[in-house]
This record gives sequence, structure tokens and C-alpha cells, in this order.
Amino acid sequence: ATEGRKNELNRLSLHFLHQGRKVAIDASMCLYQFLTAVRQDGGNLTNADGETTSHLLGMFYRTMRMIDNGLKPVYIFDGAPPQMKSGELAKRQEKRDEAEKALERAQEVEDAEEAERMSKRLVKVTKQHAAECQRLLTLMGVPWLQAPSEAEAQCAELVRSGRVFAVGTEDMDALTFGAPVLLRRLTFSEAKKMPIQEFRLDKALQEMSMTQEQFVDLCILLGCDYCDSVRGVGPKKALEFLRKYGDIDNVLKHLDKDKYQ
Repeated sequence: ATEGRKNELNRLSLHFLHQGRKVAIDASMCLYQFLTAVRQDGGNLTNADGETTSHLLGMFYRTMRMIDNGLKPVYIFDGAPPQMKSGELAKRQEKRDEAEKALERAQEVEDAEEAERMSKRLVKVTKQHAAECQRLLTLMGVPWLQAPSEAEAQCAELVRSGRVFAVGTEDMDALTFGAPVLLRRLTFSEAKKMPIQEFRLDKALQEMSMTQEQFVDLCILLGCDYCDSVRGVGPKKALEFLRKYGDIDNVLKHLDKDKYQ
């Protein structure tokens, strides 16, 4: 009971701390969550014509809950992906192809659980989904922006420039882009009353005894959307190397090529 009361107090303190704040929301992350959420009967929400409306209903109700709880959301939509991300996008397509084959196999043997799991892997946020939600937000009077490229990078820049208080996303990459404040769990769901999680970049860097540049190098060593990881180098080893050699260029110079690839 004491632990439950403590959690509730933490939730309330974060709730009041963020009231009245503007938050840049990663729209693509939200749309993916809405499209992968299914009803109790296992299907997506649709209109009378059978068209999927999960993204619209999800966007409407989550936005209203944010506003009711004192937040001022600004939704940021992805622009064109950078050329450097082409390798990662190709890998994702391969995984989608594999999931499609796995879905067919699951349906043949009537494995409903596996079929549902594979169906979620095939979910893709389309330009039409984004355009429909942009239209909805305009009608609601809620601001949104189309990023020139990655939405997370645009969100981080809005925080750094002081236009908004924090980035709202489940993806920790926002910290790599230099977002000073990251907020997770901004669902305000009645079913799952999870407290908001707040991450401060300066505190994280201080605890790791790293600079922002070293933190970016750490993420590169561990693998990201723009490059593969170094085989054999995990978080502990990557931290050790960066503290010893200072930056990724020196790490790669001293790396044992026979041991790490």
C-alpha cells in the first residue's frame, strides 16, 4: 500500500510539473501505436466503408487527454528519410517480407496468436495516414509541423531553441539528437495509469561522465539506424573504449580487428 501511494504521488508530482508545457510529439511513433492497437475481437477500428480509423480515433482521444491534463502538444511528422538510412530501410523491408511469409504459414495452420504477432510487424504508417491525421489536427486547432527529414531531430531542435519544453516519444534516439528533455508514456490512458517518465540529457551525461559528442559516438558503436554495430562490442565495452580513447576515431584506430568486426 505504501509503495502504491508513493507511485501515485510520483505520478501526480510529474503531472503538475508538466502542466501548461508545450511538448513536441513524434507523430509517427503515435500513429504506429494506434495502428498496432487492436480491439478485443482482434480487428482494427473501421468506418462504415471498412476503412481503418484507428489512427484517427487514437490521435483524437490521446490529444484530448493531453490537453485535459494541461499539456500543449505540437505534433511533428516525418519528412523524407536521409540517404544514410537507406540500409536500415532495406533491412526493415526484408523483415516485412519475412513476416508476411510467417503470417501466411500461421493462417494456414490457424495459429491465431502467431498470426496477430506477425500482422503487427506488417503495420506501416503511410503518407495517407499522416495526411488524414494532419487534417484532423488542423480541424481541432492543434499545431503540427512537417519535418524536413527525421521528426525526432526536428523535435530535439524545437526543445533546444526554447520553443517547446520537451520531446514526447518512446524512442530514446531523441537524446542522441540532443533533446535536453525527453518525456515518455504520454498516453494518459485510463486503462494503464503509468506515470510519465522524464529524462534529462545533462543528468544522463553527468552520470555517465560523458560529453554529448561521446554519447553520440557510443550510440554509433552500439549500432543505430545509420550504421551497423561493431560485433563483439556491447554497452560496457563501448563505454570502456570511449573513456580510454576519448572518441570513436581513436577507438577504431586501437580496436583489435581480429577480435571485433
